[in-house]
Amino acid sequence: MAMLTQAMKDMIATQQCFIGTADAEGMPNVAPKRSTRVLSDDSLIFTEGTGGITYANIKRGSKVAVAVVNREILDGYRFIGKPTMHDSGDLYEQAVAMSVTMGLPKPLAVVTISITEIHSLKPGPGAGKRIA
Repeated sequence: MAMLTQAMKDMIATQQCFIGTADAEGMPNVAPKRSTRVLSDDSLIFTEGTGGITYANIKRGSKVAVAVVNREILDGYRFIGKPTMHDSGDLYEQAVAMSVTMGLPKPLAVVTISITEIHSLKPGPGAGKRIA
């Protein structure tokens, strides 16, 4: 497992994250998921509310890439990992409570992502290089 630094956690908490998946034929899909947040030092979580392409790709078994960039400081990260869908249990119930508090509909699921690789998205010679 790759470990998140505090700088990575802070960026995830303050910037828009985009989730990348692929369908069975390899067609890529990228979607903003504003609910993306840190679950632990080596995992992320987001609430799946739409049931669209991202949801279908993960149900089919797609790996996930999460990209986050802070344009003001020209820095960012790509997190690669294995997703797990939860439609019951404690994590799911916490997401339901959070959605209700925010006035949103009950989510279909929450997705946890066990991070296996981290890449830099900072411009320059290290762009795209694996850092963890």
